[in-house]
Amino acid sequence: MANRRGTKRTHARIARRYLARRLEILRAAGNQFRVAGFAETGMRDIAAAADLSPSNLYNYFQGKHELLFFCQDLTLDRLIAALEKARCLRASAGEKLRLVIVSHVRCVLDEVEGSAAHLLTSSLPPRLQRPLVAKRDRYEEGVRHLIAAGVRTGEFTPCDPALATRAILGALNWTVRWFNPGGTLTATEIAEGFADYLIRGLLTKPTSLRRSSRAREQQRPGQKLHSRIVRNLAAAARLSER
Repeated sequence: MANRRGTKRTHARIARRYLARRLEILRAAGNQFRVAGFAETGMRDIAAAADLSPSNLYNYFQGKHELLFFCQDLTLDRLIAALEKARCLRASAGEKLRLVIVSHVRCVLDEVEGSAAHLLTSSLPPRLQRPLVAKRDRYEEGVRHLIAAGVRTGEFTPCDPALATRAILGALNWTVRWFNPGGTLTATEIAEGFADYLIRGLLTKPTSLRRSSRAREQQRPGQKLHSRIVRNLAAAARLSER
């Protein structure tokens, strides 16, 4: 029995190390995708960025598509986990939606550098796209239900929950296009600012939006942050029309 437990611990430790290395490679690949673009980045480029030989890299990923799938699948799992956590809270619809928005932005900007590649779903072959689209739809449906619940209770103004959800998720996903890790705003400040700005537009009583003391401390320069968000959303809208 003791040997069996020891074997399980050994396997678990090996699995953790393997996952940690894959995440390191993902971060390195994410940087390469940002700089050179997905199509122009080769496995040799990723291996060099990750300080691996090309042959060693193939022990972790068989190709760019597998790496990109891992990136998107991991990001979606984290988004869904945050959504489930929010749904289980004994809190208002606004507070639940705040947790989802903050978790979403921090996930795509902060937790895994390569998660910026989550917008490249169309670069994957159909067999890899299908499970990702299913998870994405599940996540979107969950956010839509949160908004619909807020409308039913009167906390949110009457609206089309599907349209509101797509507007919110579109704004959050676009942050990976303009976020600069060395810029004036941190990922946390952007996450909190987006939560304020987007949720306030849904509330029947905007003054009911409650925030933690820590969040208030982080977001004191709110007017500056909101004006930055407005400019970036406007820029995103102009680009999408081209």
